[in-house]
Amino acid sequence: MHCEANAIELHNVSYRYPDGTQALDDVSVTLRHEQRVALLGPNGAGKSTLIAHLNGIITAQTGAVLVEDVPLTQQTIATVRQRIGIVFQDPDNMLFMTSIEGDIAFGPRNLGLPESEVSERVARAVAATGLEGLEGKPGMHLSFGQKKRAAIAAVLACAPAVLVLDEPTSNLDPRGRREMLDFLRALDVTLLVATHDLEAAWELCDRALVIDEGRLVADGDARAILADRELMLGHGLDVPFLARSYRA
Repeated sequence: MHCEANAIELHNVSYRYPDGTQALDDVSVTLRHEQRVALLGPNGAGKSTLIAHLNGIITAQTGAVLVEDVPLTQQTIATVRQRIGIVFQDPDNMLFMTSIEGDIAFGPRNLGLPESEVSERVARAVAATGLEGLEGKPGMHLSFGQKKRAAIAAVLACAPAVLVLDEPTSNLDPRGRREMLDFLRALDVTLLVATHDLEAAWELCDRALVIDEGRLVADGDARAILADRELMLGHGLDVPFLARSYRA
């Protein structure tokens, strides 16, 4: 059962890179538990920068980030990182042990959990991601889709309150993409999905955020936003095929 606090809150968050690029510009948004939220925008819009703020990879220059009512600071960063699980686009950046089992166990062990609990979490994560029988293999011997699921399993084993996914369907073949969407749909966790796969956003998410040039330009019902041709085209996006006959 989730706590009553909001999952994530951003209050007037801004961030400018040293080269002068304004990556985030006064962004305020609240994500509630049990939502599935698509984070949309063209390349360079600020999506990756926003994601990096959620667990302290980047620190807001102005504004505040809260996770379940806990302000993200240097003093709270370890606590916050237990609540926010981020799965990056390239799974090879997250799989570095000699076996998938070792990759999945790495996070729980770093949390100082007893080995019995680590084993239980590994088993649950393996079952949730359909990786049974592959635990002893190194990541390099898995298909790309299996690597993606292994990276997700490694994060799920830490029992985050929010799972943040960066392009979870990228570079997957049609079968792998379908399996990924079915898998994500079955997860009982709050999702924030940054994606250019607008059909996946349509199928998976109930809410959408559109960010462009560092500013939050839309926030609302995912299907209404994805079907808004003027909005989507105006911010470097397209209307997904499934949305073209949609009527709110």
